[in-house]
Formats: sequence, C-alpha cells, structure tokens
Amino acid sequence: MAKRLLDVGLAALALIVLAPVLALAAVGIRLSSPGPIIYRGRLAGRHGALFTMYKLRTMRVDSGRGGPITGERDERVFPFGRLLRRLKIDELPQLVNVLRGDMSLVGPRPQHPDIVRRYYTPLYMETLRVRPGLASPGSLYDSACGEPILGSADPEHAYVERLLPVVLALDLVYLRHASLRYDLAIIGRTVAYLAAVLLGRRTFPDPPEMAAALQSLRAPEAALP
Repeated sequence: MAKRLLDVGLAALALIVLAPVLALAAVGIRLSSPGPIIYRGRLAGRHGALFTMYKLRTMRVDSGRGGPITGERDERVFPFGRLLRRLKIDELPQLVNVLRGDMSLVGPRPQHPDIVRRYYTPLYMETLRVRPGLASPGSLYDSACGEPILGSADPEHAYVERLLPVVLALDLVYLRHASLRYDLAIIGRTVAYLAAVLLGRRTFPDPPEMAAALQSLRAPEAALP
C-alpha cells in the first residue's frame, strides 16, 4: 500500500511539473514526423498480463515493419525522436500507466510479449511477479550501456544474447532487496543519470548491483527462491 501511494503521489506530481516538457516534445514530434504523437505498445505486465504502454512516438510511421528492438543508429528513429530517447523524455507518458496501476515508478523493465514467450527462463519469470517499472537497475544499465551492445546489424540477437540476461539479472537483484528506501534510491539514481546525460556525459560505470547480478548468471539455480 505504501509503495502504491508513493507511485500515485510522485507520478501525479511529475506529470504536473513536466507538463511543459511534454507539450514541447509533442510540438517537436508533430513538426518532425507525420503521424500520431503517442505510441501505444502492448507489453507484458504483472503475471504476464498484457497492458497498453504509452510513450511519445520516436519512430517514423512509414518506416516499414521491424522487430521490437531498436539498435544503434536505427533508421526508423527520426532525429528529434533520438533526442527524446537519449533524455528518456519519450517515456514520460508512462507516468499515466503508473496512475492507472499498470506500472510502478520502480520495478523490473517491461518487455515485449514475444521476448517473454521465447526467451524467459523460469528464473526470469520471477520478474513478472510484480508490476513493471519506469526505473530499475536493469533499466538504468540498458539506458547507459544498451546501444553500443546492440549495435546495428542484428539488434534483437544482440539483445537476447548479451543485454537481456544482464538486465533481468540486475532486476532480480532489485526484487531480492526491494524496499521503499531502495525505490527512492533508484529514483534518485535515475534523476542523476538523466541530469548527467543532459550535461553531455556519455559513459557510466556499472550499477552497484552488477556483482550480484553476474553471480546469479554464473549460478542461476542459486538465485531461485
């Protein structure tokens, strides 16, 4: 209950404070690329139930079909959309998902249902026990280190082989130690990361959960409850 109250209170406050940013971003999208301002995607939520996630659109609507994973310099992403992605402004509409109860401010990174169906092991399924979140150790690692890992040749293969296991292992570490204090710490780390990106920083150290995450990857049976 306390976590839900924190989610609702902070999400509502953030939407009010960031409304001018959302309005400017909406105008920029409208001027940059024909099509809707909001992108609606179906992702796997708590217990694997699908929900509609809201984001600011960052990809061309006429770019053809592609996989759910976007690689480095993906041509489907228009230039202003790339800026929105780098600053994570495109994810601000997910605050509405938090208010609706689809997501939490802090929780495991939500994934495309095809990724869950094809690549999740019983250990990874543990991340579906709770609401997915806007921020998590895995999300921070993905944001800070994801694009160079994915490259541009076959981003989905690189994602499921090299990035997804680390992201999920980091989020499993979060689940093992989840608390309101930990949530606030992750929110603070996320704000600090965004401020650093805004100031031009491009490289970041591994998250403090990395050692425990790598240990669980080496011995996954020890990480099972």
